[in-house]
Formats: sequence, C-alpha cells, structure tokens
Amino acid sequence: MFVRNLPFLLCLLFLTASVTAADWTRFRGPNGSGVSPDEAQPPTTWSDSENIKWKAKLPGPGLSCPVVVGDRVVITCWSGYAAGAEDQGTLEDLQRNVVCVHRETGDVLWSHEEPALLPEDTFRGMFAQNGYASHTPATDGERVYVFFGKTGVLAFDLGDGRKLWQESVGENREGKGWGSASSPIVHDGNVIVPAFIEGDALVAFDGKTGEMAWKQEAPGYRSNWSTPILVEANGRTDLVLTVPGEVWGLNPTNGKLRWYCEIPGADDARASVIADGDVVIAMGGGRGASTAIAVRAGGKGDVKETHQIWEGRDASKIGTPVVRGGQLYMVNNKVVTSVDMKSGKRVNQARLTGSGGGAATSGDSNRDERPPRSDRGQGGGAARGQGGRGGFGSGMGGQDYSSPIIAGNNLYWASRAGDVYVVELGESMKQVARNSFDSDRGEYSSTPAVSNGELFIRSATSLYCVANKE
Repeated sequence: MFVRNLPFLLCLLFLTASVTAADWTRFRGPNGSGVSPDEAQPPTTWSDSENIKWKAKLPGPGLSCPVVVGDRVVITCWSGYAAGAEDQGTLEDLQRNVVCVHRETGDVLWSHEEPALLPEDTFRGMFAQNGYASHTPATDGERVYVFFGKTGVLAFDLGDGRKLWQESVGENREGKGWGSASSPIVHDGNVIVPAFIEGDALVAFDGKTGEMAWKQEAPGYRSNWSTPILVEANGRTDLVLTVPGEVWGLNPTNGKLRWYCEIPGADDARASVIADGDVVIAMGGGRGASTAIAVRAGGKGDVKETHQIWEGRDASKIGTPVVRGGQLYMVNNKVVTSVDMKSGKRVNQARLTGSGGGAATSGDSNRDERPPRSDRGQGGGAARGQGGRGGFGSGMGGQDYSSPIIAGNNLYWASRAGDVYVVELGESMKQVARNSFDSDRGEYSSTPAVSNGELFIRSATSLYCVANKE
C-alpha cells in the first residue's frame, strides 16, 4: 500500500514545498519589509559571466519590481510608445505588458498586452522619470493582480495567464504630471489598491470575483506614491500607510481610519512605511527637510502624544528603508545610514564607492524642532492632506529610485546606473562588492526581489536571475 501510493505522496510533498517556500509576493517581499526570511543566501558578486542563472528580454521598460511565487516570476512593462525604440510611436500605441517567466529557465510562460485607457500623460519632463509601469504586482499564489493607473486593476490566473477581471479605480491625472506608483497588496482574500492619484481613494476588491469589497475616499491621499503594509498590534491588524503630513492606521476590513500621527514638515509621501513588530517607521518628504517618526500601532485617534516613540531628521527621500537587528537602514545619494530603532539616533554612515569599501562614521541624528503643521486633517477616513509641492522625483532627474533589501547579513541596493552594491551589516557597515552587467548599462530603477538564495534584478530591457553556481 505504501509503495503503491509513493508517487502520490512524493507529488504531495513537492506541492507542499512549493507553497511553503519563501515567496516574494508583493513590493519589497514579505509585508513590504524588504527582508528575506530564507536561509539560502544570494551571491555577493556577479557579472555577465559569473553567478548568472538566466537573462530574459522584456518587451519594454518599467520601474515595477518582480514578484516570485513557486516556479513563477511576474513583471510588468509598457511598450508601443516611448519604450526605447527608434520609432517612439504615439500614445495611441501605448500598451501595458504582464510577463510571467519560469523561475528555473527564464522562459516566458505567458504574457498579456493591455491597451492603455486614454488620455494618458505624455512621456516628457518629470513623468519620463517614472513612466507607465511603476506599480509592482501582488499575488496570493493563485492569481496575480496588477495595477495600471487609469487603465485599472487586472487579475490573472497565475497558472495560464487568463485574464479574470478588470476594474477601474478612477481616471484622475496627477496634478504635476509625475504619474502614480503605489502598489497593491493582498489581505484576507481581498486585493487592496492604493488609487491615491487616480481616485483619491483606497479600494479593496474580492480577489476571486473582482467585486468591490469597500472603498474609502479622502483628499488626504493626494501626492502619494507609497504602498501600505499590515501591522499586528493589540490583538488586531492595522492597515498602515503614509499620507502627506501624517501616518494613518486603518481597519483593513472597511478602510476606515483608526488612528493617525503627524509627520512634521512633510507635504508628500514617497517612501512606504515599514514595521518592526508593532512599531511603524514613517518617512515624510517634500520641499522641507525630510522627517522620520517611529510610532506604535494599535492606537485610536490622534496618537502623537501616546504612541509616538521618536522623531528624527535621518529619513529616506524616495526609497523605502529596511530594519534588521534593531537598526533602521536607508540609502540616500549613495550613502547608507543606520539609525537606532529605540532612540532614532544615527549610529553609522557609509558612502558607497566605485570599488572597495565605504568608511563608516558615527553620529547622532538631529531632531526637527519646527512647529507642527496647522492644516492637519481630522480623521474619520476623510482627513485633509495638502497637495504635494515636492512630488515623486521633483527636480531629481536621474535620481535613484530603488529601495534597499536585506538577505542574511548583507544589504543589497541598486543604483539607477546599474550598479548593485552589497554592504555587510554589523557594528560597522562594510561595502563588499559593486556588481553590474557590462552588457546592459541601461536604467535600473526597480528594487530587486530575493527568494531561496536567488536574486531577481530588473533593468529597462531585461530581467536577470542571479544565483550561486554550485
């Protein structure tokens, strides 16, 4: 009996392993943390000839990040217009692409082209720093969900690429012409879509049917390019996100506001929130100096006096930071800064260099003593936020957009120029490698994904899988 059922049991074991393997299912992996839970570690060095498992040509550019589940890797792009070809085409030619490749080989398993809903932004000025495919997909292991701005939210069968449903979340255009970039997440069978630009709203859809589960509109969502996370606190789950000037904790079952906390001096939201247990780190940006705050989730109403832990001036301008071992790490202008999670004080800094190591120096962060804003919204899911005067990439042509991730004891960060730096973490930060593909020196604005010791890196033209060769 045991022998006769052995093939079935082996198959069952394989399927179970594929489901329980560490997948990278959304922007910056598990709950947006940017930290790999895997024991297997990716290599620290690679090139066109070293530790490269495969290279897959993409139909067009994009800033979205790859997601990895089981044997599949999914990425989005745009094509047909301003996609790097000599013939730039016209807006009427614009297509959004969803591409699924096999994790082991890089071969395309399925792909989909979706015509853009017009009118769209013209590819010029600061919009050209962003483009038409900046939202990272999310997956629940059965379906993959993509967000294409005004073109809407689309769900696909992860296995065969069948389009299952498509829903609109608004057709507003970002006032400064910078486009949108916030990514969807999955929670309790729903896909939650941050339609901050398109509809001044956060919208949840049933993942299977596409039926709207809830929708919460608020002017405070404007000038927002961040992605929410989920935080467990006080026996409940909070849906946490930054908005211009504040961090909000919402009820994920209906989108209603539970708590809020001011971020002084912030008039837009670029970096996403991250969490260390029930402590949330939020970054505010804009024309003024950036500000970071640490606040404990699980509160009610205005929690600044009761739940805020610290406020500091060491803040990430665009990329989302990462937390490990009681320290917060961020990269700005090729400088890695570590901050103590308990106090908000700076611990170390290390400058990333063309080759060799960056010298770490220690120093304390300075508190922002400016008075708080007086135009704060009043909760209830409809708080007011002012339109961002800085905006995503404002005045930052060529700015680095990637966020750092951590695998094992190493931090990985990709510069726009195509250099991926590896920094060993510890009492002092040490740059151990700077890697690039000499055959592909195009734009690298996507945050890498990591799963089971493999690193997935996206350029404007290609998707790479980097792995240690046995």
